[in-house]
Amino acid sequence: MSKQPAHIQRDESFRDAISTVDKKGKRLWVYPKKPSGRFTNRRQLFAYALLTLLLAGPWIHIGGEPLLMINIIERRFVFFGQVFWPQDFLIFVIGIISTIVFIALFTVAFGRLFCGWACPQTVFMEHVFRRIEYWIEGDWKHQQALNKGPMTAEKLWKKSLKHLLFFAISFVIGNTFLAYIVGSDELVRIITDPPSQHVGGLLAMLGFSAVFYGNFAFFREQACTTVCPYGRLQGVLLDRKSVVIAYDHVRGEQRSAWRKGEDRAAAGKGDCIDCKACVHVCPTGIDIRNGTQLECINCTACIDACDHIMDSVGLPRGLVRYASESEIADKKPFVFTLRMKAYSAVLLVLVGVLVTMIATRSDTETTLLRTPGMLFQERPDGTISNLYALKTVNKTPNELPLTLKLESIDGEVMVVGKPIVLQPGELASGEVFIIVPKNAIHDMKTRVVVGVYSGDRLLEKVSTSFVGPLKPPGT
Repeated sequence: MSKQPAHIQRDESFRDAISTVDKKGKRLWVYPKKPSGRFTNRRQLFAYALLTLLLAGPWIHIGGEPLLMINIIERRFVFFGQVFWPQDFLIFVIGIISTIVFIALFTVAFGRLFCGWACPQTVFMEHVFRRIEYWIEGDWKHQQALNKGPMTAEKLWKKSLKHLLFFAISFVIGNTFLAYIVGSDELVRIITDPPSQHVGGLLAMLGFSAVFYGNFAFFREQACTTVCPYGRLQGVLLDRKSVVIAYDHVRGEQRSAWRKGEDRAAAGKGDCIDCKACVHVCPTGIDIRNGTQLECINCTACIDACDHIMDSVGLPRGLVRYASESEIADKKPFVFTLRMKAYSAVLLVLVGVLVTMIATRSDTETTLLRTPGMLFQERPDGTISNLYALKTVNKTPNELPLTLKLESIDGEVMVVGKPIVLQPGELASGEVFIIVPKNAIHDMKTRVVVGVYSGDRLLEKVSTSFVGPLKPPGT
């Protein structure tokens, strides 16, 4: 039997455990080397743009409404200035399904690209908290030495300053998320009020900030490798044609140390000089040369580290790069597979439905049902009336005075009690009479359409049934 290629014979025991836990189950603290390079610079710019948008989001208003607000307490949700209420539940369902399909499609095509570039955990950890850590404690070797050394005045000062800044930033993050829930105006009011008026809220915010602080100061990559289910989805969604951050094992193996002037190809050696630079910069502590792993968040740090080494020894870049296994092993370029096309088709249909539902969404949602057990009434003026139960909700952020008019038949709609005036988001119920001339009734049950107006503007049309007297045959 022929000898297997060296890259297939390598040790696969790494798959039996995650990189941040030893054989006894003890946490292995990760000290990633500070990355630098073209991809790191691009990720930083993108991350700072996302952070700017996140922090400014509650203060940006469109048409008097915030850019984004998810007020679970009042069940009021605002997306890009559009107000949604629980009555828009179907839109939320279609939106969530569309998001899930998009994530599946994106992962099938490009792996965990979202994790490395846009995930809040990565953005805050790598571009805020880790940067502060590098600034105060130094690069990875300095951090290791500081943590292993005795408690000196310098160590106490550095640790105190770092954790104070960590908690302060966590408090800002907590308040920013609070602004997305209650709105920026309410947040300003809470902040400017005496703390004694919001003791419970302040304690809750401190607790919320402590969770953020604990995550970014201590839990860190465990959120990605242990808690987040997205990494485990890779095993289901990725295939050989998915583009991920990959090590070119065909070009890189056999690994061996660098010797100046050596013809590595003639010696049967690959381009990987086994410097472990890609391992040193990894924020989750893995070796990308072992292949795709659930801990990999596609952060590109290993690409920049490897490219720097390749430049230093005069070898071509791209030993670690964005690529698919099919591209590396079979030399086939990226193609849009049948599975990707199927996901895309489903996604386009869902997005089309979602856009249509939003575009045709009315300012009110009204139901009009005949009161059970009530017969029609003949009025002294010869008209026929039916009693109906009315329920209507105002989906706008404005006050809406409503009037009801018959659209499909002569007659009128008479509201029982006060005129209908809906406050923003208010659900109102009441009773109305639909009154129709007797000569306009030709069947025992007639379908009628009622228009819901605010002033002269038609908001929606509601269909219901009207019951009248049964006419004698031949009339």
